[in-house]
Amino acid sequence: MKEKLTCYIIDDEPLAQEILEEYVAKVPFLELKGTFTSPLEAAAQLEEDKPDLLFLDINMPDLDGLSFIPMLNPKPLIILTTAHDQYALKAFELEVKDYLMKPFSFERFYKAVLRLYQEQSPKPQPVKKEVITEPKQEQDYIFLKVGHRIQKIATRDILLVEGMKDYLRIHTTKEKIMTLLSFSKLEELLPTQDFARVHRSFMVALDKIDHIEKNRISIADQIIPISDTYSDGFYKKLRGLI
Repeated sequence: MKEKLTCYIIDDEPLAQEILEEYVAKVPFLELKGTFTSPLEAAAQLEEDKPDLLFLDINMPDLDGLSFIPMLNPKPLIILTTAHDQYALKAFELEVKDYLMKPFSFERFYKAVLRLYQEQSPKPQPVKKEVITEPKQEQDYIFLKVGHRIQKIATRDILLVEGMKDYLRIHTTKEKIMTLLSFSKLEELLPTQDFARVHRSFMVALDKIDHIEKNRISIADQIIPISDTYSDGFYKKLRGLI
């Protein structure tokens, strides 16, 4: 089991560097190995040390962060830190692990690094209780690729999700959204206690259920079947809320 993630910061703004250094210092499973003001300055050290994680700004002189990513070999886990949202689509294409919009809170930062740390560990770690003193709140929105844009969706607005072959149709209180995504990937993004898979083709928001009768869920004037495959897990999660 990996005890710590070694990390580097590349950001040309002194204040942004300082904030990131403070955030990293608060997290016991992160170990800061160095801070740099440009990718060119950091390149040799990154190649030698091969860190686990890189906090990378985008707009920097000489070489921007997005252009630097394809040059990394091996490529560490990357969290982009930027004040600009127009690069989100390109960032997802480059398979960055998270996209933190400046100014971001410690809570948002911690959620990002904790998820990565847990992905590198074979079982859940208790460290979050040592770091977060206030009650943990789930992220209340997600970003999904919709056509040629990245769309922000409030999780509280999601009613249900319907599988449509290679696409998912997300029914919200405001609209229906089609996205090229699998159920398994969507489940990683959504708060697990608030949503449940009930059928090969359906996921529902538990707090939006009107009633359940004969293994059928009534939600937003729609009837959703509960299949045998997902029945036990769904009712077990439901009992935990009663």
